[in-house]
Amino acid sequence: MLEKYPNDVKIVIKHFPLPSHKSARPAATAALAAHKQGKFWEFHAKLFENYRSLNEKKIEEIAIELKLDMEKFAADRKSPEIKALIERDIRNGKAIGVRGTPTIFLNGKRVKNRSMQGFQQMIEAEISKSDK
Repeated sequence: MLEKYPNDVKIVIKHFPLPSHKSARPAATAALAAHKQGKFWEFHAKLFENYRSLNEKKIEEIAIELKLDMEKFAADRKSPEIKALIERDIRNGKAIGVRGTPTIFLNGKRVKNRSMQGFQQMIEAEISKSDK
């Protein structure tokens, strides 16, 4: 959808690490630490590629693979700023009824039909509203 609508679609990721997934919060923290080095999307993609084997060792392997400055990465993972951002995302998610991940919204509306066709229909409907 980003390729099809480059001027109309923007993705915003909000972190909502589930307590039942012991590596979810460390993964969210690591992705935001990678962002500090300009590698959020690459790190995020690798986390999802490896979601079945995600643990501290795998997170560090991904950071090394992406050639992150490991000292900065470790320091940023402990950053109060990153912790506060994740906590804010969790509060915001709870306030709008998020219970699991992934939960997808388009212009504030929860997406129920998460097929590509469903996304496209919703995006086109929103674009046509803004064209009027």
